[in-house]
Amino acid sequence: MTSLDTDTNTGTGTTTEPVAGRVAADATDRARRIGALRDAAHRIRRHALDMGEVQGQGYIGQALGVADILAVAYKDVLNHRPDEPEWPGRDRFLLSIGHYAIALYAALAEAGVLDVEELATYGSDESRLPMSGMASYTPGMEISGGSLGHGLGVAAGMALGLRHQGSPARVYNLLSDGELDEGSTWEAALACAHHGLDNVTAVVDVNALQADGPTAGVLRTEPVTDKWEAFGWRAIRVDGNDIEALVTAFDTLRAHRGSPSVLVCDTRIGRGVPLLETREKAHFMRVEQHEWQVARDQLAQNRHSTRKGTDA
Repeated sequence: MTSLDTDTNTGTGTTTEPVAGRVAADATDRARRIGALRDAAHRIRRHALDMGEVQGQGYIGQALGVADILAVAYKDVLNHRPDEPEWPGRDRFLLSIGHYAIALYAALAEAGVLDVEELATYGSDESRLPMSGMASYTPGMEISGGSLGHGLGVAAGMALGLRHQGSPARVYNLLSDGELDEGSTWEAALACAHHGLDNVTAVVDVNALQADGPTAGVLRTEPVTDKWEAFGWRAIRVDGNDIEALVTAFDTLRAHRGSPSVLVCDTRIGRGVPLLETREKAHFMRVEQHEWQVARDQLAQNRHSTRKGTDA
């Protein structure tokens, strides 16, 4: 057997694990990691459906679409303490798209920041979970949403502040492809690159839909990746509903130094629920009362099919 197969330390009389064994163990660990994240994404989708039913309508399609991104972010990427949301050393996750709050609440519950039982108060009077994200209301909500295009500018300021403090914390900003219509987004992109803010990662949800219609018809922003690179960013584009691709991309960007980074994620509105994936008016969905259980059943069936395919 060659030295490539085993590594023996004759000085101590101990033998390290064979290379093949380490590789197999790493593959097993990664498979468990991916499986756990798929389960988390499924629960985020289920939570979002349950919250949507409370109001009978909302931005449920976007929540289903970004569930995989949020699962990876909160369960695998962010350095945070669920029981201490204001911990100074935490990574900051900024929801620039305030109307995606339903998705973030589901993720915060999955991460242990919120109690799952509180999700039933979504959008209700006196609730800490308003339909648009409010930092003053909700633990773990870093900024208030509403007018789009401001999240990346806030992220730049936070990242500069953290750098001046000598903090290793990172700032992640989730924004939509619709926010790429906003000049303020690109001003912030220039500022991040100018200051070399390699502690900033933007995550762009490209679901190709805006309130006024398909993104390509409202204002063409492609080629998105080339634009970010031209602004001085390290850019990666992946299928935003592919957990494994997301894990690999986040791992790569987390190790990147010298410039800000952006993860461009192509997602599908209503992902995991065929009933909602095919809705014509999908930006703000109105779902009939009897359809919510159909949606949950389809989500469960989709998860069962995915597991069978993975096990095979």
